[in-house]
Amino acid sequence: MICRISFIVFLALGAFSISQTTGFTGTSTVPNVVTADIEAGIELYIKEQTRLGGGFFKLPFNEKELRLKLVRVHTEYLANLGPHYHFACVDVADIEGDLYDVDFFLAGDPGSMTVTETTVHKINGQPFYTWEQKEDKTWHRVPVEKASQNLLGVLSGHDEFDFLYMATLPEITKPARMWLPLPTSDAFQTVEVRSMEVPGKMQILKDQKYGNQILLVNLGREDSKKNVELIFHVRRIEKDAYAEPLSAPEKYLNPDRLVPLNEDFKSIAEKVVKGKDGDLVRARALYDYVIDNMRYIRNGEGWGQGDAVYACNVKTGNCTDFHSYFIALSRSISIPARFAIGAAIPSSRNEGGIHGYHCCAEFYAEGKWWPVDISEADKYSNLSSYYFGRHPANRIELSRGRDIVVEPGPVAGPINFLAYPVLEIDGKPAEVKVQFSFNRKVVRK
Repeated sequence: MICRISFIVFLALGAFSISQTTGFTGTSTVPNVVTADIEAGIELYIKEQTRLGGGFFKLPFNEKELRLKLVRVHTEYLANLGPHYHFACVDVADIEGDLYDVDFFLAGDPGSMTVTETTVHKINGQPFYTWEQKEDKTWHRVPVEKASQNLLGVLSGHDEFDFLYMATLPEITKPARMWLPLPTSDAFQTVEVRSMEVPGKMQILKDQKYGNQILLVNLGREDSKKNVELIFHVRRIEKDAYAEPLSAPEKYLNPDRLVPLNEDFKSIAEKVVKGKDGDLVRARALYDYVIDNMRYIRNGEGWGQGDAVYACNVKTGNCTDFHSYFIALSRSISIPARFAIGAAIPSSRNEGGIHGYHCCAEFYAEGKWWPVDISEADKYSNLSSYYFGRHPANRIELSRGRDIVVEPGPVAGPINFLAYPVLEIDGKPAEVKVQFSFNRKVVRK
């Protein structure tokens, strides 16, 4: 099976008429080369502007001039806007360490594109606006303060979709092994495997501590550059606090390799919760503290590992760092807490690409597990109360826990967390290209 995804936008009357042809079968309306050309076009533009700016991409913003460096192009959002029109979105970092998400509209053909509009969309993950699709299929900017929960990524109640997990292998010169998550059903999600296209020889493993199912694939030279394609049909309901006996609290109080217990965490947590009674109230204080003291910045070295010490010291990072810091603080004052990772399914459209993994945490208080999503609460302050005790329905959980141990496992040792594949070639870590996408239009009877 071949997965083809296209995202086509037509410029119309000052708004954007967007149509998406996304499916897990069929052919693309726009060849893949168009997306590559848009990426090359925006990179060339930024490179030239950086040269003219004396080593910086200069951008006027809020009555000052930002001096920026390109971090990455959001390839999942590149779009062909009909004849001679294109859209691109990039992350750029300024000299003060802030990360800006900038939207560009371009005109022209591959090899000769010019930028016609530049707009700052986000600072450190916090958006100024979002997009809303009208009945006539045109898209309009909506200021965040006027946006509904649905536009801000939240579907309440229930959701149903197909989830495509695709990994593209690199050149394989020696025997290799790869570990991937296999999402399982629980009280909040029902997962059915629709198809599995996997090169090499595979077997399904289970880790004993968390109960994760893991796909192990043994690979050879003949599997170089091949794709692994897993399609899951998911029915998911909104998660709120749920009762569950805590038979082994030490399991969620003990440290992980990158979420240690130390005096620094204990000292910070004790100051934050001083004078507060009950673990629920104390956990809310820690939740607010992490929001107030961290910034969502994915730049530089060290972020994205779920390293609580890094988060505490640098005070920036992505969802893994936000939640690892919260878990470390919680455990340091004897509040059980745990980690899970998966993906957030877009709420404002019904098919297309997904912007990588997304993780969350849960803490235990008053006989219940309470879900939290601190990095999303940091982005959307008006949803901070929602994300303390709830996860929306438009999610998929791929795995739970840290330092995951399976047999046979990686030479490198326990798996830090498992969302993207872990690949070893001849026992040495190797990179895999990963793409997530979804289709909400596929409903199974």
